[in-house]
Amino acid sequence: MSEPIIAPKGLAGVITDETTVSKVMPETNSLTYRGYPVQELSEHCSFEEVAYLLTHDDLPDADQLKAFSGKEKSYRDLSDDLLASIKLYPKNAHPMDTLRTAVSFAGMEDKRVWDDSPETNMDKYISLLAKIPAMIAASYRHAKGLDYIAPNKDLSLSENFFHMCFGKVPAPEVVKAFDVSLILYAEHSFNASTFATRVITSTTSDIYSAVCGGIGALKGPLHGGANEQVMHMLKEVGEPAVAKQWMLDALEQKKKVMGFGHRVYRSGDSRVPTMKKYTEKMAKFTGAEKWLEIANILEETMVSEKNIYPNLDFPAGPAYYMMGFEIDMFTPIFVMSRITGWSAHIMEQQANNKLIRPLSAYVGSPQREVKPMEKA
Repeated sequence: MSEPIIAPKGLAGVITDETTVSKVMPETNSLTYRGYPVQELSEHCSFEEVAYLLTHDDLPDADQLKAFSGKEKSYRDLSDDLLASIKLYPKNAHPMDTLRTAVSFAGMEDKRVWDDSPETNMDKYISLLAKIPAMIAASYRHAKGLDYIAPNKDLSLSENFFHMCFGKVPAPEVVKAFDVSLILYAEHSFNASTFATRVITSTTSDIYSAVCGGIGALKGPLHGGANEQVMHMLKEVGEPAVAKQWMLDALEQKKKVMGFGHRVYRSGDSRVPTMKKYTEKMAKFTGAEKWLEIANILEETMVSEKNIYPNLDFPAGPAYYMMGFEIDMFTPIFVMSRITGWSAHIMEQQANNKLIRPLSAYVGSPQREVKPMEKA
């Protein structure tokens, strides 16, 4: 047995495996999905095209996209049993908890749960891609005391999500901004939730269990939940006039400011300029410029004081808020997107699997004797 390797806390800087799915390139401040810059994908592709790309070797041609999108649309319906179970959820439950439970239920319904052939897992992926938006929307409407809205299979994935949540499709400008956010959130190398899905997959567990693990990891405010915390922060600031002082006070008090910094990027998250562009479009379209003004002042102050740049969660949070989504829906929307990257990594792990089982350095008490308790 080889000598154990002592890794840094949090595995910072450690390469644990190979992947062909995406590459974060801090030296060029760029992110690519299977070689394509995410900025270009956001401008020129639909989310469905990117959802295909991440689980294949290349972007789809017209026929491949038609077949992929057609299958996704055909899988959008939730079973009556799943819809009935959603009606039993506590109305004050966090949407990430209800989504995790719904995915687990869908796994119990799938008789192919232990069939992990590439063809079956691709089919399960497309089914999850189709059903997760319906799960989120159904839980949202249940919490509001509203009737479930069935999916519309004539709409794109993004359009259909708005339809199922609100009963209408917004203007094309809003749908495009939402589509861009899904593309930007779709994949990001071996982040915490993706690594969690690969660890679970490495045990030869099923895709539903791996996705539930990913949802659990993504819920954390230091990972996916940060976009929710960003909007809570903007609402706490309240007005642009006090934003700079709010940030200065927060820094002086060493308060954790969400939406800034990144484990990989040092000169700013490469996805931010694209998302910020569409957040600005949303502010102009909705007339809610106040949130953008507050965000800009907070960003300028943080950069000037600490030279720490925002990550994707910082512009995405207010963008979702201006689209009409409640704050606790932001991270479930992240799952809608990241199911693409998770599934790509799950299938990649299965194709060349080895159990992920690191060691630990024990720093507790030395071995000691158990002294039986004296009987009274």
